[in-house]
Amino acid sequence: MIERQVEISTPDGGMNTFICHPERDGPHPTVMFLMDAPGIREELRDMARRLGTVGYYVMLPNLYYRSGVEELGQFVGDAYVATRQLYMQLMGSINIPMVMSDIDALLEFADRDRASAGPTGCVGYCMSGRYAMNAAMRHPERVRAAASIYGVELITDSPDSPHLAMQRTAGRLYFGCAEIDTYAPQETIDKLRAEATERGNVEVEVYPGTHHGFAFPQRPAYHKAAAEKHWERLFSLFRDALR
Repeated sequence: MIERQVEISTPDGGMNTFICHPERDGPHPTVMFLMDAPGIREELRDMARRLGTVGYYVMLPNLYYRSGVEELGQFVGDAYVATRQLYMQLMGSINIPMVMSDIDALLEFADRDRASAGPTGCVGYCMSGRYAMNAAMRHPERVRAAASIYGVELITDSPDSPHLAMQRTAGRLYFGCAEIDTYAPQETIDKLRAEATERGNVEVEVYPGTHHGFAFPQRPAYHKAAAEKHWERLFSLFRDALR
């Protein structure tokens, strides 16, 4: 694997981004891997590497660069309440228009890198599930597959509500939902499924017995079987849409 830490220019400053891809058989399709609320950490870099090993040029951007913050450190446990409060504030400091500007910058950088070529995919976890769907809406010809893994705020009254991606792109869309999730309750899942009815490019799947955060190995909610299933779904999604 080839790994790099680069700074990508955006209208709001330099966005530090972890990039990894295989050494051989390039160039490779790009997959933008969007972080969850606690921010960049080795756990996410390892997940990006796992995607990279199966043949993708993976970009993991620090979406908190505007605040001058990257790694927040430990956040699980009673001793880290302040850290959790901080990342909740940081999560509220960004929004769909800002992150779409970042997506534009990521794609422009990938276009200039000879290690990347072809169509693009995007996956977002938690707060970034919505951003992955909006990336597919913003670049329907380029972003051919998007996945939201226990995404939040997927259905809103806004004209850029993430669920509207179902209507605005022919790309493959996947919504992986935890069965027990206060951030994305059953009502949201039911609405997503109703919207996805008769749309052959959209899948809404619930992972039984799981809670929000089940795919992250270092989270208390980690569910190994469900996490491995989510990898299977991502590999299938990107293989079918990007190869």
